Amino acid sequence: MAAVHPLRPSTGAARLDIGYVRQPAVGGATLLDQPGLLALIGFGSDAPDTTDPRVLRVPLQPLREDAPRLEAWRVDGPVTAGHDGDLSWSCGGGYLMVGLRVDEATQGGIHAAAAYAYGRLLAAMAEHGHPHLMRAWNYLADINAGAGDDERYRHFTVGRALGMAAIGSGNYPAATAIGRIDGVRELVVYALAAKAAGRPVENPRQVSAYRYPRQYGPVAPSFARAMRIDAPAPALLISGTASVVGHASLHDRPDLQIAETLRNLDSLVAAAGLGHSLPAQTWLKAYVRDADDASVMQSALAQSGLAPDRLICLHGDICRTELLVEIDGIAHAGV
Repeated sequence: MAAVHPLRPSTGAARLDIGYVRQPAVGGATLLDQPGLLALIGFGSDAPDTTDPRVLRVPLQPLREDAPRLEAWRVDGPVTAGHDGDLSWSCGGGYLMVGLRVDEATQGGIHAAAAYAYGRLLAAMAEHGHPHLMRAWNYLADINAGAGDDERYRHFTVGRALGMAAIGSGNYPAATAIGRIDGVRELVVYALAAKAAGRPVENPRQVSAYRYPRQYGPVAPSFARAMRIDAPAPALLISGTASVVGHASLHDRPDLQIAETLRNLDSLVAAAGLGHSLPAQTWLKAYVRDADDASVMQSALAQSGLAPDRLICLHGDICRTELLVEIDGIAHAGV
């Protein structure tokens, strides 16, 4: 049964706020009691242990002890939430957050697990009346295992495309796909949908992922580089972004890959019409393949002007074996 959580007075506009917090995750009671809380995302072993459907747990460990440990999404107005079998959902303010954890073995592998997860996701969007898929996050084990078309990431990409067959490439969401390193073959997917459409944004420095040539797999990845939302103020939901120019991976050092990734992020912001570089109100998650590169990432982002409390650095594998780092997040303009 759905539960109604504390209300925040509505402004009549669909406002979506994100924030990172350091508050200990044990119980998470004070955060869960906050009005307008759409979702609370916890990372690694410190994620809140609760059955509250608004709580989503990411199986990647944060790499900075002094970093924020939780990510909170808030909206104006009432939030309802519940469970539908293996799917959790919460909605309010014109937005719907959905989460699933799929045991690959029950579906016959990562290909079928991805197809199942996205079929369930789209069905929940239809049921709750939020037809526009804005943003998705995907975490799967052994993402680089297998050679050529047998790579697990490529199998995931094929399955995701099957589950999203009803969505055309011009409406693909922003997305992230990162490898969990704990070896647990459970696909974790969570996603944001909305009643109003956003605007997919592509990066002029990069080939659109859904137009990648055959060398990257039998099916091109089904995502946009970013998604712009405008109500009541512009914001950019940024996909997982790495050191890729055109469709080729560049550089073999983490510092150079980070610098190229930041150039891609600035290009995305400009393509979205939100300025020439990441605005001050930007929240980023950075993923590093090698835990020792966390300090390099932190230093580079600090030099770019990002405040330390606006960064969560996580230990995870990247979808191409040669890539060492990836960054995603949300940028608010004019705040």
